[in-house]
Amino acid sequence: MATSASTTRTDTSVNQKVAYVVGAIFLLIGILGWFVTPGHSFADRDGGSLLGFEVNPLHNIVHLLVGILLLVGARGGVSAARAANTAVGAVYLVVGIIGLFILNSSANILALNGADNVLHLVSGIVLLAAGLFADKAARR
Repeated sequence: MATSASTTRTDTSVNQKVAYVVGAIFLLIGILGWFVTPGHSFADRDGGSLLGFEVNPLHNIVHLLVGILLLVGARGGVSAARAANTAVGAVYLVVGIIGLFILNSSANILALNGADNVLHLVSGIVLLAAGLFADKAARR
């Protein structure tokens, strides 16, 4: 008995697509960051410049871990992607808000600058929106 393509095809959900794209971007940023951080200490307040964003080795590790988390979530299916997007989105939204207040303080261990804060806020909103509002049929 032949099966139609529509019954055997696996569709990628919105949450999986968002997690794949954002995860790949953060993984790439985490890798590229190592090329601009030689000479910067692990949690240096002033990092190397990567496309206008400041990064230090700790910031690179965070980008790598976030990228991996999102990619693993995307590969784990709709529920896993939703959970990863929601969790990372909420954390990035908080980091973006906190970043506004710590730029010129010793608490800035990730070498954040204004561009980083905008990226974190936008990433947080996109990930959280996908996690909370997309793929409602997959909710239990």
